[in-house]
Amino acid sequence: MRTTALEVLAENLANLEKSLKWLERSFGKCSRIGLKESYSDEDFDDFENLTSRYARTTDLITNKVLRSIDAVEFLEPGSAIDAANRAEKRGIIESVGSLRDLKDLRNDIAHEYETDDLRSLFAAVLSATPLVLKTAARIASYCGRYGTR
Repeated sequence: MRTTALEVLAENLANLEKSLKWLERSFGKCSRIGLKESYSDEDFDDFENLTSRYARTTDLITNKVLRSIDAVEFLEPGSAIDAANRAEKRGIIESVGSLRDLKDLRNDIAHEYETDDLRSLFAAVLSATPLVLKTAARIASYCGRYGTR
C-alpha cells in the first residue's frame, strides 16, 4: 500500500508535535536554571537534553516537514535551500537566513566536542528556541488547510 504525501505530512507533523512537547519542557527547565559560570550535574543534564531536543526539532522542521509540505503541493523535491525559499514565500519562516541560523546552531550542537565551556552554546540555544517554537506554530497554522490536525 502506497503512502500518500498528505499521510507523510500528517506523520511528520505528529512527530514534530511530540518533539515540541519535549523541547518546550526542556526550554522551561533551562530558562529557570539560566546561564551560569558553572553547572551542577543535574543542570548540565537538563541543558544537554535541551540542546539534543533543539537539534532534533530543527531537523524535523528542515528535513521532514518543509519537504513534506512541498510534496503535498506537488512541487519537485529540491535542495534544502529550495524548501527554505518556498517556506519563506508561504510565510512559514521569517526568512531563509533565520532558518539557516537555526540549522547552523543545530550543526554546532552536533559537532561540539569541547565540554569545558558550553555556556555560549547553551546561551545560543536558549536564545534560538523561541524562534523554533514560533516556526512550528506557523507550520501548524499553515498545514491546517490540509486537515492534518
